Amino acid sequence: MTSSSLANRPSRLRSALRRQLVRAPGAVATIAAAQLLATSLWFSASSEAARLIQLWHAPAQAAGWMSSAVQLGFIVGTLGLSLGGLADRFAASSMFLLSAVAGAAINAWLALVPGSLATGLINRGLLGVCLAGIYPLGMKLMVTWEPDRAGSALAQLVAMLTLGTAMPLVLHVLGSGISWRWVLAAASWFALAAACMMAVLGDGPHAVHPRRSAPREPTSVGARFTVGLQAFRIRGVRRAAFGYFGHMWELYAFWVAVPILVQRSGIASGAPARSVWLIAAGIIAMGALGCLIGGALSRRFGSHRVAAAALAASACCCAAFAVAWRSGNHSLLLGLLLAWGGTVVADSPQFSAATARACPRTLLGSALALQNAIGFGITVVAIPLITSALLRFGLDATWLLLPGPLLGLAGFVPALRGTAPEVIPAPRPTKF
Repeated sequence: MTSSSLANRPSRLRSALRRQLVRAPGAVATIAAAQLLATSLWFSASSEAARLIQLWHAPAQAAGWMSSAVQLGFIVGTLGLSLGGLADRFAASSMFLLSAVAGAAINAWLALVPGSLATGLINRGLLGVCLAGIYPLGMKLMVTWEPDRAGSALAQLVAMLTLGTAMPLVLHVLGSGISWRWVLAAASWFALAAACMMAVLGDGPHAVHPRRSAPREPTSVGARFTVGLQAFRIRGVRRAAFGYFGHMWELYAFWVAVPILVQRSGIASGAPARSVWLIAAGIIAMGALGCLIGGALSRRFGSHRVAAAALAASACCCAAFAVAWRSGNHSLLLGLLLAWGGTVVADSPQFSAATARACPRTLLGSALALQNAIGFGITVVAIPLITSALLRFGLDATWLLLPGPLLGLAGFVPALRGTAPEVIPAPRPTKF
């Protein structure tokens, strides 16, 4: 056996595994599963925050500081990817793989050496930077495999993220007997499994070859900034982004506030205390179903119409709950919260699909990363403002969630008027 045949064995094995993944379960399902496994890093410490705070002898509000550290790290990472053009300079699967491996190592560091609260905040910030190479790059990967069905493909990815968001609430109830170190270690192993899946699958046949298509490396900060903002000069990208920004004002603040809404509305009155967390998890998990329904509808009606309808439905649920909570009708309130949970995130993948449709593929990674950075920056303001208002003023503060979807609709509705999308023709697909 020659040395060249031995060298070709890994390549042949990868090709065989790749064909199997594409055949079953399919590229879209593989990316969605990898997204769920990798983003378990995001939620692993959230479920164990109480025990970590006790270990560090830190104040109760340190749980919020840890969540904010992850989001701030994510914002820094996505801004770096976008404004530096890195999201379009390298293959999306390679960026996803490296980010997942780095995130797994950082998460394992916290499990092995918990240190102090300061150490934990630094660790979570670095993890947020790694997550910036997973979530937006996962969306770009979806488009390289299914550019013509981006709405339904991205819906599966966001559905997985939504289930991951509900997971800490369930673990809070069911995982009290499991060591927090094992929870963090499991998340790191999940992320490594996701990295292996990306190493095998790679980018899709519609990916643009980075080395051929990416612009030359900018030589100044101003030039790099210009490259990152280039996609936002396209009207269709801006409109989709404005809708997404309004959606982000509501989404994460609602998810964080769900336990408060359940508890203060009396929905769980008379039930064990832990039922509040399980009901909240069910409300958040309804978003996964909403995403999948929205993805199916996008094939018939288009991502723009589905995104606008979901955002409008979410606004209606918000207003209805703000009016009805005084009625004391627990069945009605639970129904409104379940409907709200199903619609509040259903528009998210469709806004990303609208961005993908309007944006040239050579700038898509930067556009999605910058859109995510600004969107999560909005959540840093919305979450503490709305949750503190709910705790201080009661459920009347629910009205503070409503401006997000209303302003998002105002910015996005012009995209529904049938104007031709400003799409720059993409290069021919790269053959693999």
